[in-house]
Amino acid sequence: MDIGTQTKGRRLLPAENHSGHLDSLEIKRNLSALVLAYTEGLHGKWMFSEIRAVFSRRYLLQNTALEVFMANRTSVMFNFPDQATVKKVVYSLPRVGVGTSYGLPQARRISLATPRQLYKSSNMTQRWQRREISNFEYLMFLNTIAGRTYNDLNQYPVFPWVLTNYESEELDLTLPGNFRDLSKPIGALNPKRAVFYAERYETWEDDQSPPYHYNTHYSTATSTLSWLVRIEPFTTFFLNANDGKFDHPDRTFSSVARSWRTSQRDTSDVKELIPEFYYLPEMFVNSNGYNLGVREDEVVVNDVDLPPWAKKPEDFVRINRMTVFHSVAQAGVKWCNHSTLKPQTPGLK
Repeated sequence: MDIGTQTKGRRLLPAENHSGHLDSLEIKRNLSALVLAYTEGLHGKWMFSEIRAVFSRRYLLQNTALEVFMANRTSVMFNFPDQATVKKVVYSLPRVGVGTSYGLPQARRISLATPRQLYKSSNMTQRWQRREISNFEYLMFLNTIAGRTYNDLNQYPVFPWVLTNYESEELDLTLPGNFRDLSKPIGALNPKRAVFYAERYETWEDDQSPPYHYNTHYSTATSTLSWLVRIEPFTTFFLNANDGKFDHPDRTFSSVARSWRTSQRDTSDVKELIPEFYYLPEMFVNSNGYNLGVREDEVVVNDVDLPPWAKKPEDFVRINRMTVFHSVAQAGVKWCNHSTLKPQTPGLK
């Protein structure tokens, strides 16, 4: 990719950064050899004729990044020194906007638009309401325009917990009680816990920091890696971030039901899910035979324990996907307003 100038920028990977020019990447020397094994093939050029969409992105809470989507359905994310450089690069790239899927003009100003501007100008909500696109497609659209990307673990796409029943032998999708109230954020589903958060906020007395409801976020790099710890390259990324060690077995993702219970009871757990829960059965299987330890209740952590109504990972993913098609339409916009379209501002509800 040659934009006619040697614009300094860093190509970003989900868990590690690489530095260099747009068309010449120089790998940082302080990366572990295991992580570097996943960077083969990063040296290269991207043809202007292959660019299909250009999105503005935030990186480390700064509006200094771009994500370029290619014809082969891959994307490349770059971080630049400042917002002025981002604008310069956008106006040097082909005039493709954010692509042709969202009913928006293919203009460079669209690539520089804010998430809210993209949301209001797009025809995707109307298409979703007319059932021309699926709930899954609509949620991915909202994640994408909100700046969430598979190229940054700190801004990974977010999908909701939809079900509340992970204990029964059979799952009746006609019973409303089996579905989570999607009009509320995950931290407000348990009334007692919601009261705890509200009281903490109202009675906050620390002058050194502002009051807050939640002391963690519904999506973090750590939580994403914990969901995907059994599959590469996320295993390597997890180990690289934790001194080569897996997490304590009692904190390791080992049971869907256990994770759901924790998300409803633990005041420091307000995690939502990731899209892979709806399409990637491999994430629930310890196919590489990693030694993930033994929990305090003497349960060996191996494959993820699935609900009784799912006999195998493929069943769980299939049924989980059915639920998002079934119920998100009823309250999806409310949930998305709680989650994907809000900027990540630490300390705020």
